[in-house]
Amino acid sequence: MSTQMNVAYDYPLLSAFWTMLWFFLWIMWFVLLFRVILDIFRDDGLNGWAKAGWLVFCIVLPFLGVLVYVIARGKSMGRREIAQAREQQEAFNAYIRQTAAGGGGGSKVDELARLSDLRARGDITDEEFARAKEMILTSGVPEGRATSVTSTPESPDSSVSSTPGRR
Repeated sequence: MSTQMNVAYDYPLLSAFWTMLWFFLWIMWFVLLFRVILDIFRDDGLNGWAKAGWLVFCIVLPFLGVLVYVIARGKSMGRREIAQAREQQEAFNAYIRQTAAGGGGGSKVDELARLSDLRARGDITDEEFARAKEMILTSGVPEGRATSVTSTPESPDSSVSSTPGRR
């Protein structure tokens, strides 16, 4: 019984290089094939029959189908990908703007609750509370910006900040 055993030094370095190259090209081929198939479905300019035809062409004759698709529709494929990236970026920016605007400032209800707490602790008087409440409800102060309530001129030291413990 003589079986031939292959060991690592029986596989030359150049053969290992060619094997890795073919493996890389094989993976790149599948990446290109899936990108073409995704682009077929993404394209709003194609009707259903045209999409079905391109899809069948790329599945039945994959090398020829992908080659013809890239030659015929390669530029528009890139434009659609750029448009999709822009849409995603705009949606992300809108989400960030919406989240930042909603989380940073308080609403009128929050401002009224803070004023009520200040009045309950005795930090502001009832008439200061009434004036500040009127300012918030009539939008005299921008929403989320009612941070100080000033008192009457006869007591200049009674300026109260909405931060607890500060006078």
